Amino acid sequence: MVGPRVVIVGAGVVGAALADELSARGWDNITVLDKGPLPEPGGSSSHAPGLVFQTSPAKTMTQLARYTVRKLGGLADSGQPCFLPVGGLEVATSQARLAELHRRAGWLASWGVPGEVVEPGRCVELVPMLDRAQLLGGLHVPTDGLAKAVRAVTAQLSRARERGVRVADGTEVLDVRTDGGRVTGVLTTAGELAADIVVCCAGIWGPKVAAMVGLSLPLVPLAHQLAWTGQVPALAGQAEEALRPILRHQDADLYYREQRDRLAIGYYGHRPMPVNVGDILSGAESEVMPSVQPFTEEDFAQAWRLTNQLLPSTGDTKIERGINGLFSFTTDDMPLLGESPDVAGFWVAEAVWVTHSAGVGRAMAEWLVDGGCTSFDLHGCELSRFEAHQLAPDYVLRTACRNFVEVYDIKHPLRAVTGTGTPRTSPFHRRQTDLGAAFLESSDWARPQWYSANAGLVDDRGTATPDTWAARHWSRIEGAEARHTREAVALYDMTPLKRLEVTGTGAAAFLDRMCSAPVAKPVGSVTYTLLLDPSGRIRGDVTVARLATDHFQVGVNGALEEHWLRRHLPTERGAAPVAVRDITAGTCCIGLWGPRAREVLAPLTPTDLSSETGLRYFRGTRTQVAELPVTLLRLSYVGELGWEIYTSADLGLRLWDTLFTAGAPHGLIAAGRGALQSLRLEKGYRAFGTDTTFEHDPWEAGLGFAVKPDNRDFIGRDAVLRRREDVRRRLACLTLDCAGATVLGSEPVYAGDQCVGYVTSAGYGYTVGAGIAYAWLPAELSEPGTRVHVGYFDARVAATVAAEPLFDPAASRPRA
Repeated sequence: MVGPRVVIVGAGVVGAALADELSARGWDNITVLDKGPLPEPGGSSSHAPGLVFQTSPAKTMTQLARYTVRKLGGLADSGQPCFLPVGGLEVATSQARLAELHRRAGWLASWGVPGEVVEPGRCVELVPMLDRAQLLGGLHVPTDGLAKAVRAVTAQLSRARERGVRVADGTEVLDVRTDGGRVTGVLTTAGELAADIVVCCAGIWGPKVAAMVGLSLPLVPLAHQLAWTGQVPALAGQAEEALRPILRHQDADLYYREQRDRLAIGYYGHRPMPVNVGDILSGAESEVMPSVQPFTEEDFAQAWRLTNQLLPSTGDTKIERGINGLFSFTTDDMPLLGESPDVAGFWVAEAVWVTHSAGVGRAMAEWLVDGGCTSFDLHGCELSRFEAHQLAPDYVLRTACRNFVEVYDIKHPLRAVTGTGTPRTSPFHRRQTDLGAAFLESSDWARPQWYSANAGLVDDRGTATPDTWAARHWSRIEGAEARHTREAVALYDMTPLKRLEVTGTGAAAFLDRMCSAPVAKPVGSVTYTLLLDPSGRIRGDVTVARLATDHFQVGVNGALEEHWLRRHLPTERGAAPVAVRDITAGTCCIGLWGPRAREVLAPLTPTDLSSETGLRYFRGTRTQVAELPVTLLRLSYVGELGWEIYTSADLGLRLWDTLFTAGAPHGLIAAGRGALQSLRLEKGYRAFGTDTTFEHDPWEAGLGFAVKPDNRDFIGRDAVLRRREDVRRRLACLTLDCAGATVLGSEPVYAGDQCVGYVTSAGYGYTVGAGIAYAWLPAELSEPGTRVHVGYFDARVAATVAAEPLFDPAASRPRA
């Protein structure tokens, strides 16, 4: 036997794909278990309609789907194909949807999948049943199609069996055994099975299996309606299963696929129908299978009326049967992949639909065999991405149901805070509300985008109004706040940025081992550095402040970095102690930035704030502001003189009020994230998760300055140094040539007619007077002066690669 002892729980389309991919990489000590009968054990795979639409705003999801298309397209079961390449068509019956289809076509171009927006006549050529009078256009993706999930399960398990994988159906997992925080095996209805690794691919039963090791899985099974018509006159005589593209009518929450001379119709427009995992019937108890519930005809009435309008030929038939089929939904529409943060060896591959199944199988196999170096950027899929409150059952249920309702909605990249399920708020929320803050939701926090109290600062200095889409959740006040920061002083609420405390006699050595630049420097030092994986790619960017010999404050982007650090804590006997603690909830932070920031702060603190003899740039200290104990870090995310000021949450309002009172003579204002985004783009400061992700390395991201190997060893050291010699793409700064033009992110970038890259962050630079977009481009096209175009809906916006940063390249202002 080769490789560790692996048990895969669930023989649906994900478990089968993982068994195939793992065994293809040489592991064969693998057992696949399922409590149902193969090849249809009764989970979502067994009734899934199989539509594979590859379009997604998330690059990773499109890549996972593309691999699924490619793999299943080459598989067959008993000579029958596992994928029918009929193409896909999404239709627009409103101007808003037509614009959205152009945006979606841009995503396809960005992610490398062929597709185009077509005229109504072409839509009817592709799907003759469509009523041309209702159509404004469509998005045609020739490589979309139908996955035959049951065949795919059989074909992949057959290949795995040939390599020595054992498959046992009719075998239920009753418990997962652990010892000392590590998996040791599983208890089943057929006995006990030893295991080094257990991978939960149980689909709608995932939360039940995860709970066996104390893991809260933020997944909700929701019923989704699927119905089949009688014979449709327009399809009469069709013997082949499907000839024409799968079809989506998202304005009506509907999708369609041919079933020979009939249609299968899927509907998301009904009320959310969540099901508790404990209430899912067993195979013996269920009428059809466990994942199929009785069809509620009254919920489908509107769907049938809308179907008759779009596809008039269906008016001459009727619905013959239907089901309410269970599928998995999560709190952020992304899969749940990775290892438990608390139980080593327990992995999950959950909330994965057929569309992405083979891609997930490959990603998980690479992760397990190669130690995390996968072909896919999984930062948005990792199980450890959630904060503790996001695992609360009520939160999971509410957000999963919301995502069901919005599954086909046109979603703007910015989201307003609504009254339902108010997100986290900082201690300054009351003052922000008094100033007329326009709150948007970001990473589950209510964050001011701008303040109406600053409306009087708006002037006529070249702030062009963006188009209707870009102007949603936008105000001219953002520009006024940005300029005021550059010219005077502003206060920013930075509380939502996650903060960790790393302490212990081994803290310095531990962080030096984790970080790409040395942090074991004198007390008071602040270091911007990177966390790297063993292949030299970026796991996150962090700011490390040494506040005492054995006490560090680490600013991170979110839970992913926290869990990365925790996963690498020393466990050797006799190792110097290290503790990692999340202090975000008990603290708060204000960014005080602008050329007058010193005038506001200096009278309030005994600390020397001068650059010559006092607290220099990238230095920090514990001190007081008035009577309040604070931590001061001389940092700036806007490229201006200033400090990040931290205190405990209970003193937050007093800190805000103290600064506001002291700042009044100097013109201090509160400013929002709209201004912050503009200012940081002008300075070229990267945002992890948007500009950089797990797929990038420091050299191509323009962060090579944060790699300082010295004579240290750190994770990824040798690999990242090798990468320096082979940079094939770069994150480049673009300025938009058209005055007042803006884009928002994920748009394709063209050199001539060829798509050569895509936009990450974008906004308007109010100081430089131009639209700014950061984009990944081939290295040869990243030189300043290179002319390109950005695809924005159905237009092309001229842009030029610019030297960065656009503002204050000498960085003299924050050092002032």
